[in-house]
Amino acid sequence: MKTNTLRNAISIALLVAATGTSDWAMAQDATKDATAQGRAPVIDASGKTHPKHTIDTTSPPAVTNLESVQVTGTRIRGGTTPSPVITIGSEQIQQEGFTDLGQVIRSVPQNFSGGQNPGVAAGAAQGGPSDQNLTGGSGLNLRGLGPDATLTLLDGRRMSYGGAVQAVDISAIPVEAVERIEIVPDGASAIYGSDAVGGVANVILKSDFDGVTVGTRYGGATDGGLSTHEYNVTAGTTWATGGLIVAGEKTSSDPIYSDQRDYTQSMYRPSTLWQGNDLRSGLLSLHQSLGDAVELHLDALKSERDIHTATGYGSVYYLYRARTDTTLVAPSLEMDLSGDWTLTISGAVGKDKTSFVEPTVSSASGMAIASGLGAYRNKSLIYEIGAEGPLFTLPGGEARLATGAGYRYNDFLYMGGRTIYADGDENSRFAYAELNLPVVGPEQGIGGIERLALTGAVRTEDGDYGRVTTPKLGVIYSPNADFSLKASWGKSFKAPTLLQRYFAQNAVYYPASTYGGGYPTDAAVLFLTGGNASLQPERAQTWSASLAFHPEGLPSFETELSWFDIDYTQRVLQPITTNNVFGNPIYADFVDYDPTEAAQAAVLASTSNFYNYVGTPYDASKVVAIVDGRYVNASRQQIKGIDLSGSYRADLGTGQLTFRGSASWLDSTQSLTAAQSPYDLAGTLFYPARISSRVGAAWHQGGFTASLFGNYKSGVTDTADGRKGASFTTFDATLRYDTGARNDIWSNVALELSAQNLLNRAPPLYAVTSLTLAPYDSTNYSAIGRYLSLSVSKHW
Repeated sequence: MKTNTLRNAISIALLVAATGTSDWAMAQDATKDATAQGRAPVIDASGKTHPKHTIDTTSPPAVTNLESVQVTGTRIRGGTTPSPVITIGSEQIQQEGFTDLGQVIRSVPQNFSGGQNPGVAAGAAQGGPSDQNLTGGSGLNLRGLGPDATLTLLDGRRMSYGGAVQAVDISAIPVEAVERIEIVPDGASAIYGSDAVGGVANVILKSDFDGVTVGTRYGGATDGGLSTHEYNVTAGTTWATGGLIVAGEKTSSDPIYSDQRDYTQSMYRPSTLWQGNDLRSGLLSLHQSLGDAVELHLDALKSERDIHTATGYGSVYYLYRARTDTTLVAPSLEMDLSGDWTLTISGAVGKDKTSFVEPTVSSASGMAIASGLGAYRNKSLIYEIGAEGPLFTLPGGEARLATGAGYRYNDFLYMGGRTIYADGDENSRFAYAELNLPVVGPEQGIGGIERLALTGAVRTEDGDYGRVTTPKLGVIYSPNADFSLKASWGKSFKAPTLLQRYFAQNAVYYPASTYGGGYPTDAAVLFLTGGNASLQPERAQTWSASLAFHPEGLPSFETELSWFDIDYTQRVLQPITTNNVFGNPIYADFVDYDPTEAAQAAVLASTSNFYNYVGTPYDASKVVAIVDGRYVNASRQQIKGIDLSGSYRADLGTGQLTFRGSASWLDSTQSLTAAQSPYDLAGTLFYPARISSRVGAAWHQGGFTASLFGNYKSGVTDTADGRKGASFTTFDATLRYDTGARNDIWSNVALELSAQNLLNRAPPLYAVTSLTLAPYDSTNYSAIGRYLSLSVSKHW
């Protein structure tokens, strides 16, 4: 078979697999068009076929951008990943009335809204220290494994961490500049390295945008609070050798206070259920061809966010005001080599700093009686060089290899006043290789095997936390044009956070009775808390399998059923969660009974601070135990579940009706130590609900679009009293009209009316132990209630 013919057949097969459809005529037409102009077609993640080069032979030669295809979950150009991929495009974002990427990710059933998110209220930290609203941003938290266990990328580049728990604020990216977001809810450390245990999300920007769009939005909650004003502008242009897009937005919103909702009237005032927020964000994305074989890319992001919250404690309340400044500069240079090989040199520099002030205010007088201030600062640097291209030809197509190496650096500082609580950095060197082997292709005509491809990847990271090697193997199989089966096995890891490693170590001198009985009244305990520089990476083994049905006779219908299993070990935690320590086998590994004076002296010498709560001077002869509550690799989580998604598009007259939906069932357990029996996380308070779903329809006709979607979360159980709360069902609706191109002032004007929680459903409640705590699970359910917004935009 000739090379061009073989390449065309491979491209058609990839297009069919990527789109889940069997529109061979469309694929062949695109392939023929590319071949007629002497260039190889390339398939992107959305299934579109693009030329690798575009050269107009009928006019003076002008080189346009090299079409670099980006598929999340693989580094193979035009490749497919053996893991499931969730793709949310700009059209869907617009149809469903999402105003920022934070709303987008909170609508995804596979993502948990706990962690670093604006609606996380007081009391949510019972689910873990990451459930706090320190920066006001929105961080991904796939499968509820924590914001530090999901990797977030911008055009394939790492962004800087934010706050103290290594979350990444995805909502700071102006949504008007986003082409799509791709989410791989499967372990991906073999491709991307640390953090990609729950999965990876890649925000892909629009590469070509012509003209200027200016818009404004006003909204608010009908029960009060969250009055929002938004202004945005997006401008772009293209030329023969490149393109540029610039986007900016300014958003301000009022907080929601507890006295604005009936079910939180009893909370201490003032207390916020949803923060006040002011965001100013700007983005630039440039691509420029340098000759006919080299292309420069540059992404730059800058944002400033101010938030303010209040937490009531009866006689006093705490105000929290914070400003977060985020920057990212990510250049890359792509060179087209001979033999269809590509060399890419890329880098990214990021910084995220949150400065906060937290005064203590008297509830009676309203006067500040104390004040605290501090800052969290994160810096990141990454650079790498990679190559991708064909190795040899197999019966099913070209075997392709991607390989590369690079360096990554992170720095973290946490200060309170003039006291440094954590200050440390880490660096790592890495190398990776990925192979795609198309064993069987459609053109071979083998019965029962339309397509069979094997994939493999391996990555090694050598950091100051140790050396970690993570492999991943996968298979992609289609028995015919109607079905596709994908399966993968791999290992992932997450380096301990810099807070966990470098948080100041404290020694606390307590009466022994604090941790149990059986000792004299004057006996004492030395309790250790803080970071642990010798922490090892967290490890995970992941399995996934998915079956996609995309019938050839019904090309507008597709559905996919996926299964996943994650065995997550050596999780870092602070092990002492109760005062019942002495004699408890769960904590046996963390208690040193009858320590020698030399052991006590060594511990005291290694700590930064000493606190005496005994009331008498320290006496080593009275110390009956050292209780080690510092961060340690001990916990194990086991996570498994099923995802189901589908869509169907029907042409009705001059309009089009699209049904789509997704649902996820999750089962997760945890054991703090090897001696403890596993206990449930999923389905309990401040952890992911067992069942989450979003299902609905969108109607489009001419310039008019209408959509209605329902959201469901199952109830969660309060482990304190065993009571299970009610489920939570809400409906979102959007109406949009775009005038289109006209010859008057109303040309390209768009009006949109959007409603979230249309029926104004209140969240399920649980019994709280303090009036400081919000009486609902703010990680799963929202206190916003019905929210209405109206927007208008115009494009020139």
